[in-house]
Amino acid sequence: MKHVARKRFGQHFLADAAVIDAIVAAIAPRPNELMVEIGPGLAALTQPLVERLGHLTVIELDRDLAARLRLHPQLTVIESDVLKVDLSLVRPVDSAIKIRVVGNLPYNISTPILFHLLDQVHLIEDQHFMLQKEVVDRMVARPATAAYGRLSVMLQWRYAMETVLRVSPHSFEPPPRVDSAVVRMVPHQQPVMLSVALLSELVQVAFSQRRKLLRHTLGRWLETKAYAGNFDVQRRAEEVPVDEYLALVGQLERQPA
Repeated sequence: MKHVARKRFGQHFLADAAVIDAIVAAIAPRPNELMVEIGPGLAALTQPLVERLGHLTVIELDRDLAARLRLHPQLTVIESDVLKVDLSLVRPVDSAIKIRVVGNLPYNISTPILFHLLDQVHLIEDQHFMLQKEVVDRMVARPATAAYGRLSVMLQWRYAMETVLRVSPHSFEPPPRVDSAVVRMVPHQQPVMLSVALLSELVQVAFSQRRKLLRHTLGRWLETKAYAGNFDVQRRAEEVPVDEYLALVGQLERQPA
């Protein structure tokens, strides 16, 4: 029986063979690697991946699709919302092997998934995701551009990222209303270690009023923290590079209580 895409799950199934080949080539799976696919759907990517890997773990929320996937002898199927999955349970006990994560993420919850995985980045070797192009543009954006914002800073803190492929709506069934793109995310080997909660709060405040100078938003917030440094708040949030936001968090953490 043909599976009908379910709107509540944000389902759009990749159907373009050339695009599938290009994505698999970008991922470059190797035999026996530990890989997890999020949202395998109708297995368009799953099958070519598992042929190269030998085994693949997939996370699928749709009950009917999960039942189909369980028929595949080379798949381990986790029927769950990915936001509830602990990737450490995917690895063998006492293993230090890093996990490669791939997927065509549901566009309606892509940002929560990215932040969920950010909390588990120490387990991850790399990530390749199909996302709405607008989201990918925000992820990889440079300072002083319209796309640069909170998502850019939070993800660039922990990952080196690049757009590896752009995909038109016609490559999906049913077609989404937006263009898509594939992003590669490789965790930094030596990231700046800091409070995620403090960075998140700081960046959220900074970008809360993009058109205003930071003295109206971040400047006032820093006053509540009794900040005694010389961070330049005569700029807009989008003009501040990622490393300056990270340095500011470090200064706040080192301040006397």
